[in-house]
Amino acid sequence: MKNEAGNNTISEILSEPQVWRKCLDELERTKTLETIRRKFPDEVEYVFVGCGSSYYLAQAAAATWSLITRSSARALPASEIMLFPKLLPEPCQPVLISRSGFTSEVLEAAEYLERRRNMRTLAVTCGSNTPLEKLAASTICLPAADERSTVMTRSYTSMLLALQSLAGLRAGDTGFLKALRELPEKAEASLPGVNRTIQSLVDSRTFADYVFLGHGPFYGVAQEAMLKVKEMSCSYAQCFHTLEFRHGPKSIVSPETLISFFLSDSGSEAETGVLAEVKDLGGTTLAIADRADPTARRAADYLIELSLDIPEVARAAAMIVPGQLLGFYTGVRKGLNPDEPRNLTRVVVLGGDKDGGLPGAAT
Repeated sequence: MKNEAGNNTISEILSEPQVWRKCLDELERTKTLETIRRKFPDEVEYVFVGCGSSYYLAQAAAATWSLITRSSARALPASEIMLFPKLLPEPCQPVLISRSGFTSEVLEAAEYLERRRNMRTLAVTCGSNTPLEKLAASTICLPAADERSTVMTRSYTSMLLALQSLAGLRAGDTGFLKALRELPEKAEASLPGVNRTIQSLVDSRTFADYVFLGHGPFYGVAQEAMLKVKEMSCSYAQCFHTLEFRHGPKSIVSPETLISFFLSDSGSEAETGVLAEVKDLGGTTLAIADRADPTARRAADYLIELSLDIPEVARAAAMIVPGQLLGFYTGVRKGLNPDEPRNLTRVVVLGGDKDGGLPGAAT
């Protein structure tokens, strides 16, 4: 794909399993997570903070934290802390997520929390020697996961895996940690088939609407898939909790609506019930699951089975890849360049500088 539009983006998406392996190896080598585990408290609520893609990452990370550690966690946009600071629980442990380490709202939140609220923050980033790292008490840095493209792809999944690993370490869940270590190899094996299925879907027809549905750790994944389609293809896209789609939003269902389901194990029966209902209403359906049951197979116009055979929470990073590919191939089909989406910059720096200044990028 040399010199073609979107070359950076597709290369970065297809590199994800290798990058996950590299990041996990480096975290293990440096003992970064063990150091953080000893440094930060266990007994407080964790609050995961980000903007754009990093906020949706925060949602998936908070769900993971609650499910694996069995302790309270929530996600907040960085701007919410600045505009409504009383929504921040106290005491809490803030975790600030920014691919670049330069995102203005995240830096404002870090300065406010560290200097005005006297809270020690943990930063997660792919940038080295950044303002965020200087403000935060500790940092998880994953430079191998950074991208040249505007949109976040492998940085989202790699930072999510790092935070999931921290949750597994915090809980002493060796089985979960083992599953995360197995994920890169298993996802790498499934990736060619996933890529072909999404290409075939996009080549087959166009859609007026894109809807993404998920629950639990897959709600943040569904949100991120929605954003990838918006960013890379400038298409109309929405996201809902799967069962909430029945409560009004299903009025939009038509053959020109692609409804993508991120199916869990925990809610499989209820979620596949919505899938079958949407199919009966005439919608076009895409189901993404580890292994689909007969109901899902009948109701899915397009089906992706990852066949990873690891716990569902450990699959979250791999579940987002079909959504990334959907955004990429839809953008290319529309004649756009996914490397450089319209109206977006790689870093949102309010006030403007040479790297950014136009609100809209997910960093």
